[in-house]
Amino acid sequence: MTELSESVRQQFDRAPFPRQPLERSPQDDLSLLYRHTLVTPFYKRDGKVIETQNLTVLDAGCGSGYKALALAIANPEISIVGVDFSESSIELARHRLNHHHIDNVEFHAMSLEDVGNLGREFDYINCDEVLYLLPNPVAGLRSLASVLKPHGIVRGNLHSAFQRFDFFRAQQLFNMMGLMGEDIPDEMAIDLVRETMNALKDFAKLKSQTWTPKLSEDPERLFANYLLREDKGFTVPQLFEMLEAAELEFISMVNWRQWNPLDLFDNPDDLPAFLGMSLPKTTIAERLHLYELIHPIHRLLDFWCGCPGIARPRLSVENWTNWEAVRVSLHPLLKTSSTRAALETCLHQHRGFSISEYLPVPGVTNLFIDSVTAASLLPLFDAPKSMFELVAFWNKTHPLNPVTLEATTQTEALDAVRDLMVTLEDLGFVMLEMAR
Repeated sequence: MTELSESVRQQFDRAPFPRQPLERSPQDDLSLLYRHTLVTPFYKRDGKVIETQNLTVLDAGCGSGYKALALAIANPEISIVGVDFSESSIELARHRLNHHHIDNVEFHAMSLEDVGNLGREFDYINCDEVLYLLPNPVAGLRSLASVLKPHGIVRGNLHSAFQRFDFFRAQQLFNMMGLMGEDIPDEMAIDLVRETMNALKDFAKLKSQTWTPKLSEDPERLFANYLLREDKGFTVPQLFEMLEAAELEFISMVNWRQWNPLDLFDNPDDLPAFLGMSLPKTTIAERLHLYELIHPIHRLLDFWCGCPGIARPRLSVENWTNWEAVRVSLHPLLKTSSTRAALETCLHQHRGFSISEYLPVPGVTNLFIDSVTAASLLPLFDAPKSMFELVAFWNKTHPLNPVTLEATTQTEALDAVRDLMVTLEDLGFVMLEMAR
C-alpha cells in the first residue's frame, strides 16, 4: 500500500463511511435502491430481464456496509462479498448486516487491488465512491475486471473535474491550513471548516459557489466535500481512456436520462447549424463530453461497464413491428403491494397515478398517468405479460371508443397499449423483451 493510500485508509478507519446509524435501513430510500438494482444495467445492455437470485455481487470498497445492505434489499437472494481496506469499516459492516438479519454476505479487509486473492468471479461489481480516491484508478479497474465474469457488469464512478472544481479549491485551502493532517481530530477539523466558511463574506467565490446552510448542518457531507484526502476529478474523455486501458467497455451512465445534450437547447429540432449537422454523427463519449462542458451539474461520472464484445446491437423499440410477440415486465422495484394498492386507489378515485413517486428514475419527476391508461399496468403486478394479454385486458377495460362509441378494435387497443409501453420503457418503468 502506498503512503497516500495508507493516509486515506487511516482517515476511513477513524470515520467509516457512510456514517449511517446501525439501525437505519434503506428500505424506503427508493432512489438508493434504484441505483443498486441489478435488473436495470443488464436490461440496458442486453435487452433482457434477468433473475437476480443466486447471482454473486462484489461490493468493492464497501465501507460501513450501508450500500451492501441496499444491494441486498434491492436484489433479494443475491450473495454479496464486501471488501474494504479499512478494518474498522469492515467490522461495522459485519455488525450492520447482522443487525438487519442479512446472512448471504461476507466481508474481508483488503485493498481493491487484492480482490484477485479471493479466488472468485462475480456477476456484478459495485464500486461506488472509490475510484477517485485511488492513486491509480486504472489499476483498480483492471483488478475489478480480473474477477468479473465474462457477462458481468461493473458499476463505478469518478468525481467530475468540472462540477467539483470549487470543492477541490476548498480542499487545497483547508489542506494549507493544516486541517487535513493526521494529527487533527476530524470533529475539530469539521468545526474549523464551518467556522471559516461562516466567517467569509457572502460574495467570496468559495462561499458563494460551495456553501449552503444544509451542507453546514451535515458533518458527513461537509467532511466529504472539504476534507477528503486524495480526492480527484476527471472528465468524460479521461473516463473512456481509463476504460480502454482497463480493457472494459462502456455500457451507460447510471443516470442516463440526465446526460442528453439535446435537453440543454430551447429548440432541439432547430439547433445551430454546426451542431445540427455534427451532433447526430458524434460518439456516445463525445455527446457525454459535450453535456459536461455545457452543463456540469453531475458530481459523479456514474457509469456501468463490462467486458468488450458482450453487448449486441439492438433495434430501437420504436422500430419494432411484431408487437404481439413482445413480453412486458414491470420494473421489480415497482412490483410491491403498496404500489399496487396506491394504483388501485387512484383507479377507484378516478385520478392520475404518480408513477415516478414509486420509482424515482433519475431525471423523471412528477410523471402522472391518467387513471384510464394506468389500469393497463394492473396485470403486470401479478407477472410479466405478453402484449397479446395486455391488449385483451385493454379491450375489457375499454370496450368502446370514447369518440365513436363503437367497439374498440384490436388495432386501436394495440396502438394504445404499445404507445404507453414505449413511453414507460424509455423512462425506465417497464422492460420489453422480444420473444425469440
